[in-house]
This record gives sequence, structure tokens and C-alpha cells, in this order.
Amino acid sequence: MCGALASNFLVDAKASRQSAVASPQCVSLPTLPPPPVHPQNRPWKATAYCRKIARNVMTMATGEAPAEVASTELPEIVKTVQEAWEKVEDKYAVSSLAVAGGVALWGSAGLISAIDRLPLIPGVFEIVGIGYTGWFAYKNLVFKPDREALIAKIKDTYKEVIGSS
Repeated sequence: MCGALASNFLVDAKASRQSAVASPQCVSLPTLPPPPVHPQNRPWKATAYCRKIARNVMTMATGEAPAEVASTELPEIVKTVQEAWEKVEDKYAVSSLAVAGGVALWGSAGLISAIDRLPLIPGVFEIVGIGYTGWFAYKNLVFKPDREALIAKIKDTYKEVIGSS
């Protein structure tokens, strides 16, 4: 009886060890409920698909592409990035630097995670950070001449990085 119902029943191992002569006892397992039925897991995909179908129907009916499809424009940031990429002379070096930057970011995240797992180091770093923040605020933010000097230094650094136009 238990062999025929192997998917819904298990043989109780304790019962078979206790009495070798008696037949094995079967334990019933509850069945899983059916998976929930979701009409669309991603409504944005359905919307995009419906728009595509509507464009195809409009194209077949009129014989020409609708105006909204023909005048698809890229966002301004994409155009800016494309223009900057076209100006780059050594694309291989720029791509290599981007990959190296990603690897360095990944490695530094792993290093910080490893340091964070050490018992005393995170607490010491937290105390050092609080101390440095207090020192920086006292040195640069408390008095007006120091604040003005800090603002001037930030503006000079900004002009060096961005360039004055």
C-alpha cells in the first residue's frame, strides 16, 4: 500500500525499526496548494507589447508609420553621452579604465566588508570618524573667516575640475 502512494506518503522509519514483523506505517504529507495565477507579472511589458501591436495595426491600415513612432527622440543625457563618446580618441583606454574602476570598486567593497567583520576594528573606525568630523567642524565651520576660506577653497577646486567658462 505504501509503495503505490510514494508521492503522498512516507514510510515511518521508527515504526519499521520497532517491529520488523509488523507492516510499515504510512504518514500522510499535506499537498501543496496550486501556484497563484497572475495574469501579468510585469504590467509594463504588457503595456509595451500592446503599444507595439497598436503601431503595427496603424501601419498596416494606413501604409505608413505613425508620427509618434517616426519622431522617437533619445533623452538629452543619451545624446550628451554619445557626443562625448564620439570625441574620445582612445576608446580602448577609456573602456579599460571603466572596467578597472568597476573591479576596484568591487574589490574595495569586499575589503571593507572583510574589515567590518573583524571584532574591534569597526568600533575603532567609528570613533576615529566621529573625532575627525568634530575636528573638521571646529576647524572649518564654527568661525566665519574659516567658513569663508573653506567656501573659497571649494570654489577653486570646482573651477579646477570643471574648468572656468
